[in-house]
Amino acid sequence: MLIFAGLGNPGAKYARNRHNIGFMAVDRIATDHGFGAWKARFQGQVSEGRLGGEKVLLLKPGTFMNLSGQSVGEAMRFYKLAPGDVTVLHDEIDLAPGKLRVKQGGGHAGHNGLRSIHQHIGPDYARVRLGVGHPGRKEAVPGYVLHDFARADEDWLDNLLSGVSDGAPFLAAGDAGRFQNAVAQRTAPPRSSKAAAKPDTKTDAKVPDKAEEREQDSRSPLERLLNKFR
Repeated sequence: MLIFAGLGNPGAKYARNRHNIGFMAVDRIATDHGFGAWKARFQGQVSEGRLGGEKVLLLKPGTFMNLSGQSVGEAMRFYKLAPGDVTVLHDEIDLAPGKLRVKQGGGHAGHNGLRSIHQHIGPDYARVRLGVGHPGRKEAVPGYVLHDFARADEDWLDNLLSGVSDGAPFLAAGDAGRFQNAVAQRTAPPRSSKAAAKPDTKTDAKVPDKAEEREQDSRSPLERLLNKFR
């Protein structure tokens, strides 16, 4: 059993906030991979299913972001799992919108959801950092992450969530490289190496035919000679 915990705040008021991209990610996985209905459990909402050969519990803590660790810790202890069996998907302001990084262990970098999880299970869990961009000023961060994604964000956001879902079986298998490659196929698809053929102006241009020129010139040799001196 593995736990994929998406972070966010419960309720319709927060559903489209940047801070809720973790909720959005596990929702997309549940839909695309045929997971069971969401049920109230572990102070949150859970959905069970399989990704490849792994049984996975998707978890959305209902404790609000600052207390996410209560829900994650309760689920982990119930299934007698280790922190290494937990992957947390969360918003990351230090990554550009649409970018993604996978990290094993480490600090919480001031993220309140991760800070709470550290307090309940320690730092040795995996993280999927989902870039939402930075507002530019530190004091603007709280308002920025608690605002909805803009309409202009819809394309890259959908591509990122689709990529996370595409790669979820690789993430469950512990293959971070293939997971990130699956995401890149959605967010930065390779361009064709064959440039569109351009007309060759040197070869396509019509070369004047001397015989045609002579046929079109009906002047007599004497008239042509006189015209040269006019």
